[in-house]
Amino acid sequence: MSFVIPADALADPVRRAIVERLADGEVGAGEIAAAFPISRPAISRHLRVLREAGLVTSRVAGQQRIYALDRRPLAELDAWLERFRPLPAPGPASRLDALDTEMHRGRRARRAADDQGDRHDRTAG
Repeated sequence: MSFVIPADALADPVRRAIVERLADGEVGAGEIAAAFPISRPAISRHLRVLREAGLVTSRVAGQQRIYALDRRPLAELDAWLERFRPLPAPGPASRLDALDTEMHRGRRARRAADDQGDRHDRTAG
């Protein structure tokens, strides 16, 4: 079995969504799989990665496998991240927010120019 640190396991958005769902309590494997538009074998692989990282535990109840969140690795990750708090302002997140704003402005400007060009083409004909 390979060792996976929690940050690696949480790098995937599907695994993060599974962890978020498990934060509310235990969930059966079938219910987890039904919540995603991917195959059951893919969900099983994601659950295996989370188990190997120590983020989830599982137990068998009848014919169903029930998963639960194990918060201890998240606490260890949080303690490690504490060294980096508070983040300096303006940090990378604020620069990315500014970039996102500029990208949206550019898209709006292009759409407006395209719309104006379409109107001009219709009146010219």
